[in-house]
Amino acid sequence: MFAYEHAGISPDLVTLAKGLADGFPVSAVVGAAHLMDAPEPGGLGGTYAGNPIACAAALAVLDIFEHEHILERAEALGAVLRDGLNDLANTYSQIGDVRGLGAMVGCELVKDRTAREPAVDLTSAIIDEARNRGLLVIRCGIYRNVIRMLPPLTTTESDARRAIRLLGEAIGHAVAVVAA
Repeated sequence: MFAYEHAGISPDLVTLAKGLADGFPVSAVVGAAHLMDAPEPGGLGGTYAGNPIACAAALAVLDIFEHEHILERAEALGAVLRDGLNDLANTYSQIGDVRGLGAMVGCELVKDRTAREPAVDLTSAIIDEARNRGLLVIRCGIYRNVIRMLPPLTTTESDARRAIRLLGEAIGHAVAVVAA
């Protein structure tokens, strides 16, 4: 369920929020028993903790994750996106890296794969062209040269492949414009 589980680490504390209750304001802290048991009663709280309706929503979200196999769905959707981005990387040398876990994947745009210099202007041009074609993606990374895809988990594999096709068209167009 958590990215850290793929990294082979065991954190002392994990904070959760945002999608935990499907839009209801709630957050959570999960941690090792010796840490979670340390505060006295009433000693651990927060702005978005304890609302009964939000807590019920969070429990419902966790039930849905289990019964509708959401984690498996995220892995399958992510595999389609990663495979598609890797295919684009075989076509465009400006894609320096493809990475991600689950359905959150990204491709890093570079001027040169060897030097790995960030291609910030190209990234902007690709995002603009993708939007013109009906595909919304965002940039991230410390140099703002990574295009991140994080589709809703209800996205079909057909729609994911269409998104990759549109992104490929946008990359082709932007590469030609920036090179001109």
